[in-house]
Amino acid sequence: MLISLSEIMTTKDKVVQIKVPIELETFDYQGTTYEFTHKDPVDLTITNLGDKTLMIEGSTNISLTLFCSRCLKEIIFPMDITIQKEVDFNLSEEERAEGLDETNYIIGYNLDVDILIYDEVLIGFPMRLLCSEDCKGLCKNCGANLNENPCDCDTTVYDPRMSVIRDIFNNFKEV
Repeated sequence: MLISLSEIMTTKDKVVQIKVPIELETFDYQGTTYEFTHKDPVDLTITNLGDKTLMIEGSTNISLTLFCSRCLKEIIFPMDITIQKEVDFNLSEEERAEGLDETNYIIGYNLDVDILIYDEVLIGFPMRLLCSEDCKGLCKNCGANLNENPCDCDTTVYDPRMSVIRDIFNNFKEV
């Protein structure tokens, strides 16, 4: 959702509080689409600090459906998002990018709330997520979930340096 910032910038010390719904239906990351199970509206407070500078503060609660990194079980992952950004419109877009201020959520004099929330979810997105600390994962041979039932697969791990000797014994077995 786009919010026009031009009216807020006309009056110094003007404070606007807005509740904005999140219009994102899914969160796409590295080729995988994750569904939102819960998303509260974003409580935004936009303050004109003067001299073409705005302070954007906000908060929301969301939940995503993610998958365990070991057993691929669905997990509801809640996130509390708090935003505090200062935007200086005296700087050009190139100067803001030079200062490492990634303001892709500012388009002209408009604030794109969905891009702002997407960036914050991306920052808080877990690298690995486990359904429990003692998750056993999947069997590497048959793919069974080892948390539910043990499988009868041979899990013996052989030293690869001994493969030549093992081949000799396997080829010259006495009947």
